This record gives sequence, structure tokens and C-alpha cells, in this order.
Amino acid sequence: MTKPLSFPRRRESITELILISFQMLFFMAVLFSCIAPARAETALEYLDNGNDALQRGALDLAIIDFTKALGINPNLAKAYDNRGVSYAEEGSLKRAIADFTMAIANNPKDAEAYNNRGHAYYAMGNVTQAIFDYTRAIDNNAFYIKAYNNRALAYYFLKEYNKAWSDVHTVVEIGGNADPNFIDELKKESGSPVS
Repeated sequence: MTKPLSFPRRRESITELILISFQMLFFMAVLFSCIAPARAETALEYLDNGNDALQRGALDLAIIDFTKALGINPNLAKAYDNRGVSYAEEGSLKRAIADFTMAIANNPKDAEAYNNRGHAYYAMGNVTQAIFDYTRAIDNNAFYIKAYNNRALAYYFLKEYNKAWSDVHTVVEIGGNADPNFIDELKKESGSPVS
């Protein structure tokens, strides 16, 4: 009968055990830092996380991250604007309008915030206020095609066809595209063959 192999037991000292423990903890910390998602600590990091969540359609998470960004920096206009977009997409239009208004208060030249607020007003049926905001967006960015298209649609809704046509022509002049279906509807309703 053969004897099993036996290895001499080495007794580690307390110091060696403590050193090994710290080495293992360090290794685990490095390993988990590579696996675990980064935790946001600055307003801009929360803004980025919120933008990612918004793009994925995770509106609740986006709102939470934008709110955290604003908790750190209450003057971060883009966080208000993007949280407003999140609220609008979930149907909370009054909250969206409040956030777009705060975005504008913090950055009065933000054409996108005016356009977004106009879109929320339009969705609520306040077309006159929507036109006002689309116009402010255009005042801040004369090449903002989306605002011209939105304002043309609002004018169409109010049966102000000449103004709608004017915006459609401006879109084309500055190199944008107007929706062909909208143009067909505008031709039909206005009785104008102008395109």
C-alpha cells in the first residue's frame, strides 16, 4: 500500500495572513470595478446617464438621473430640457412644460427648449402658445428646420395657410425637407397649387 502524498504544512504568520487578505481584497476591488457599472458623481455624469436611459426608452430612470443632475447643479439647462422630454414622452405635459420653462430660464437662447415647449403646448391644444414658442426657437436659430416645420403644422391647424406655406418655403430655402404628405394636405386644404 502506497502512502498518500503529503505536503509539508507551512504555518503562515499573522503578518503574512494579513498581507494575503489585503492582496485578495485589492484583487476583488479591481475585478469588481471592471464589472460593476460606474456610479455617477457629477451633474454631467448624471446627465449622460439620463440621456442614455432616455435613448433606451427607460423614462423613469432618465427622470431620476436628470433629477439627480439638477440636485447637484440646479442651473443645468440641458437636464431640465431632457427631463422635460422624458415627462412629455410619458404624457406628463404640464411637468414637461415646467421643465422646458426652467431650461429656458437658465439658457434663454436655447432654441431646442423653446421648440420642445412649443411641441408640448401643441399637444395640449394650446396652438397659439405653441406658435409663440416655435417663433422664439426660430428667433434663436434661424436655421432650425424642426421649428419651422412645427410652426407650419400649427398654422395649418389654425387655417392660416399662407403662414404655413411661408414656413414650408423657408424650410426648403435653408436646405431642409418638408413632409410631402403635409404639403399635399396643405395644397388640398388651402386650395393653393403652390408648393
